[in-house]
Amino acid sequence: MNTEDIKGFFASPEQLDMADYLILDYYLECVGDIETALAHFCSEQSTAQWRRVGFDEDFRPLYAARVIHLTVEGELPELSYPVKHSETGPVHACRVTIAHPHRNFGPKLPNLLSAVCGEGAFFTPGVPVVKLLDITFPESYLNAFDGPKFGIEGIRDILQAYDRPIFFGVVKPNIGLKPSCFAEIAYQSWLGGLDIAKDDEMLADVDWSTLEERSRELGAARMRAEKETGEPKIYLANVTDEVDRLIEQHDIAVSNGANALLINALPVGLSAVRMLAKHTKVPLIGHFPFIAAFSRLEKYGVHSRVMTKLQRLAGLDSIIMPGFGSRMMTPEEEVMDNIRECLQDFGHIRTSLPVPGGSDSALTLETVYRKVGSFDFGFVPGRGIFGHPMGPKAGAASIRQAWEAIRQGVPIEIYAQGRPELQAMIDGAAAKQ
Repeated sequence: MNTEDIKGFFASPEQLDMADYLILDYYLECVGDIETALAHFCSEQSTAQWRRVGFDEDFRPLYAARVIHLTVEGELPELSYPVKHSETGPVHACRVTIAHPHRNFGPKLPNLLSAVCGEGAFFTPGVPVVKLLDITFPESYLNAFDGPKFGIEGIRDILQAYDRPIFFGVVKPNIGLKPSCFAEIAYQSWLGGLDIAKDDEMLADVDWSTLEERSRELGAARMRAEKETGEPKIYLANVTDEVDRLIEQHDIAVSNGANALLINALPVGLSAVRMLAKHTKVPLIGHFPFIAAFSRLEKYGVHSRVMTKLQRLAGLDSIIMPGFGSRMMTPEEEVMDNIRECLQDFGHIRTSLPVPGGSDSALTLETVYRKVGSFDFGFVPGRGIFGHPMGPKAGAASIRQAWEAIRQGVPIEIYAQGRPELQAMIDGAAAKQ
C-alpha cells in the first residue's frame, strides 16, 4: 500500500455515521510500520481489494473497516507469543479501535464472527498477535435481534423467587447414572430447597441415559417436588446435540416436563442458539464449553466478554460462566466483566441471569454475593450439594441456610449452630485444613 491507500483505512468518528458501524476494540502486536500493518488489518477484514482493475471506483467509503483510535502502548523486545510470520521490523503493542460497517454482513452472527475474528483478522501480514477485546453495537443493529425471551424477570416469575439468588445444582455423579437414579438425586435436592436441578453440560442423549427417558423421569420428579414443597422448581435438561436435532430435542424434553433447557452455545454455534431461542417455550440457559480455548491467553484470541455479549444477543436467558477462585483460572475482573455484560443496558435486549460457577458451596455463597454486588445471579454448586455428607437434600438445605445467614447479617459459623446441614459443610472444610 502507498500513503494514500493507507489513509483510506483511517477516520475519525465525526467523519462516519456511527449507526452504520460496529465498534471493535483490539489488542494487537504490529511488526514493522504500524499504520501500514493496521491498514492491512482493516482491509483484510473488510474490502480487501477495494477496486476492480481498469475501473475508477473505490469501495472503501461504504465498506471499509477503519481505525478510529490508536494507542501505541510501547515497543516490545519480541512478540508475546511465538507466532511464525514473515514481516520484519520493530514490534509494537497497540490498542486499536476499529469501526466496521455492519452492512458488510448484516444481522447474522456467523458472518459477523467471520469478519471480526476470522481469516482477515488473524492472518493479516504485520499483525501476528491479535485479541478481540470487545464489540459495541449501535441500536440500529441490535433492533434486528430478539435476545432472551424470558431473561432474569421471566426466570424469577417461573420460580416466584424475587429477593434472592437463583439456586442451581449440577446433579452428581454427572456421567454414569441411570435416569431413575439421576431423578431421585435431583428430587432430594429440590426437597432441600434447590430451585434448578440441571444436567451436566457433558451429559448427552446417550444409550444409557436417553433424553427421552431422563426428561420423563426428571419431569415427574420435579412435579412431585413441587407438590411436596409448595414451591415451583425447574429441571434444566441438556439438549446440546447436532444442530439438525435441536428442535426435536427441545420438543421431547419440554413435552416430558423439562421447563428449561441447557445448551452449550459455542459447540453448537450461536446461530443454532438463535434458532432455538425463536422456537423455545421455556428458558434457554447457556454453558461455556470451548470458550476458554480461545479466551484464556491474555493477549491472543477473543475476550470471553465478547462471547457473553453474543450469547445474550443470540437469546440465552441465563449464561453460566467461569466463576471466582483459582479453580476456574479466570481473573476476577474478567468474571466481573462477564457478569456486567449480562446485566448492563443493551438496548431493548433483556438481561440474562449471570451464573458464575466453579467449586461452589454454602461456604462460598457470601463471597460470590459480595463480589457480584446484588442478588441478580445464579449460584451453581455441584459437589457442594450432591457431595454433601448428609445427602443432596441436606446439601441444598445448606445453601438456603447460608443465604438466610447472609440476609440476616449473621456470621455463617453462628447461624450454623443447631443447623446440622450447614454445620457439616463448615466441619468438612475445617477437617481439610
